[in-house]
Amino acid sequence: MNYNIAIIPGDGIGPEVTAQAKKALDAVADEFGHSFTYTNALMGACAIDETGNPLPEETVDICEKSDAILFGAIGHPKYDNDPSAKVRPEQGLLRLRKSLGLFCNVRPVKAYEQLIDNSPLKREIISGADMSIYRELTGGIYFGDKHLSDDGQVASDGCTYSMEEISRIAHLAFKEAQNRRKKLTLVDKANVLETSRLWRKTVSAIANDYKEVELDFLFVDNAAMQMILNPKQFDVILTENLFGDIISDEASVIGGSIGLLASASVGKENALFEPIHGSFPQATGKGIANPLASILSAAMLLRHLNLNKEADRVEEAVEKSLELGFSTVDINPKNPLSTSKVGDFIADYILNPEDTNRNFKNIHVGQSTII
Repeated sequence: MNYNIAIIPGDGIGPEVTAQAKKALDAVADEFGHSFTYTNALMGACAIDETGNPLPEETVDICEKSDAILFGAIGHPKYDNDPSAKVRPEQGLLRLRKSLGLFCNVRPVKAYEQLIDNSPLKREIISGADMSIYRELTGGIYFGDKHLSDDGQVASDGCTYSMEEISRIAHLAFKEAQNRRKKLTLVDKANVLETSRLWRKTVSAIANDYKEVELDFLFVDNAAMQMILNPKQFDVILTENLFGDIISDEASVIGGSIGLLASASVGKENALFEPIHGSFPQATGKGIANPLASILSAAMLLRHLNLNKEADRVEEAVEKSLELGFSTVDINPKNPLSTSKVGDFIADYILNPEDTNRNFKNIHVGQSTII
């Protein structure tokens, strides 16, 4: 079967890691008899440089016509270090989310056994942690009314949510919990914020449709503390835009490397998949960027297309690369592989899992050999 995939490499290391995710998808296509047709599109600093617009209309059109979108990263120091810049790379991503109705951000967070000692948290605290964070993505304070007084002395950001916005992501989170360990935690600030009280009221009512799922509540400050004290208590976390931004980044330390954290942004008709590590401009072109988060994002893309066996194979390949130490310098500083070589290993494993296991020494020195 043929699928149309929009590719937005973006800025910094985005093109490098996205290229490795494409290798994995190409290997899946060969192994499982699929066809992926890729269409490249611009967004971010590279789009500003070429068109003056962080999100050209052509990119939106390409994304709307695709079955899924694979995205790298956006951001560049010349914009990051200039807070007065009126046109910024991040505006492109915010506008794309709105244009495509990508209201739900999903971030799986897992403590990989091979990387537990890389985490600043104690082994006994994070071993076995495995959660999925559902963050509302197109509402709240990031998209509310903004105001700065004429004298520049007073500023405000409005936070608004409707029951419809809350309901549509709540149903997705409850369905995810049904397929996992049947627990959902709503993170809010209902003791202070009116929007949080609406979240709690709406989610509590929806819980009646999911009797087998246990629903509990945590204020966001307590949730941030619990994420460090006992992350294993979490199964599915549901929260609003700002809180989700903070909580999901905090959770990234659990996995041992931000280079392994994938994400999906989904709507009713479109879905975008991306690593969360950002553009990391200091590493651009050096071959040291970890591609595994982008590759795992490709696995999430496959699941979105209901290609679950194929996604399992990609995730199995990532697990094997960690087991054998075939990793970039952030994970394996003593004997690292380059970004491209990690991608080669993943692709080789997808195509030849048994042969790859037998020939890992060859692969480790950069000779991916098939017998």
